[in-house]
Amino acid sequence: MLPSDLAILAAGEIRKDLPCTVTPKKAAELGFDLRFHAAYDVTIRLKELEGTEGGMLTIVFRVFKVGDEQHPRYFTQHFIVPPIEEDARGEALLQGSFDLGEGTFHVDWMMRDRSERVCSMTWETEATLPPRDREMALFMKAGQIDQSQFEAFVDDPVLHRFDLTPEALNVKLLVNFAPQDKEAATLKPIDTEALLSILKAIDHDSRIGHLSLVAFNLPEQRVIFRQEQATHIDFEGLGKALQDVKPGIVDLSLLSQKHGQTDFLSSLLEKEVGLTAKPDAVIFAGPKAILDANVPQEDLRRIGDIECPLFYMNYNLYPQAIPWSDSISHAVKYFKGTEYTISKPRDLWFATSEMVNRIVRSKHLKAGVLTLETK
Repeated sequence: MLPSDLAILAAGEIRKDLPCTVTPKKAAELGFDLRFHAAYDVTIRLKELEGTEGGMLTIVFRVFKVGDEQHPRYFTQHFIVPPIEEDARGEALLQGSFDLGEGTFHVDWMMRDRSERVCSMTWETEATLPPRDREMALFMKAGQIDQSQFEAFVDDPVLHRFDLTPEALNVKLLVNFAPQDKEAATLKPIDTEALLSILKAIDHDSRIGHLSLVAFNLPEQRVIFRQEQATHIDFEGLGKALQDVKPGIVDLSLLSQKHGQTDFLSSLLEKEVGLTAKPDAVIFAGPKAILDANVPQEDLRRIGDIECPLFYMNYNLYPQAIPWSDSISHAVKYFKGTEYTISKPRDLWFATSEMVNRIVRSKHLKAGVLTLETK
């Protein structure tokens, strides 16, 4: 930051020596990561950038909660200007964002080029939950301001658990990291964010003591990542493992199998759900798994009774478009499990809260039965 930057931000004036148009979103949007995202777009005519090849546009802005001007957060962005032809027409679009907890916030914003021409603006943005969602516990405190998290697979040491009590829950997670769109070759960023947010919502719950994670890819018919009896999810390790997924590439031998994905799911259920050592709950998560055939009844019967609650957190952005049950929900229903449809951030929070409450009640009930049997 230049010394003059602070003076420009403090003045709160609108300047256009560098002609640009700033379009902020007046209301921040709640993402699947349970953080409010405030964003803005900047357009600037290409002819304003002529002759600045190798130059740079620098954005500097500060954000503070309304009524608390003494504690601002400062942010910077830098954009390298590429070669631009003379008399170029059209506009360049620049974008930025930052994350917020609940509250109303003031933004003082400016952009300058190497000639120190300035475009500046000021606005307010609001981050608020609707009345029906007031009980939701977000991942940022009210009034908090932070940079947007572009790296999704980041471990959070604050969540590591110590001095676990006997009441702490032990859960197993089976997550299908596959695209929501069956025809798509890769996971879209929103799909990855939603699946990771499901994991983080469970990981954040203080009642969870130990987690086992099995991340798999149904189209490739393989387990990608495994973590046993951990006190927190290794998101960095999961991210590295997912880099090994080959989008749109399937082994030729798998294509020769008539119902390869169904056989893989059947085997996964038998190995991971039908184990002798029982957790307090088994949780499936992922997009709709629409297969050519469901797991046969005789395969499900062979697994036998499941002594813990079974859940399926089905990520489905467009439930009206795909309203029917998939192969995982078919298996979960067979074992009298519970399915939740996750289409919006509020669905994730309420589903996680209800699910963990049910796991707690199930564990207490089992403990009571064991006590009676002992007596």
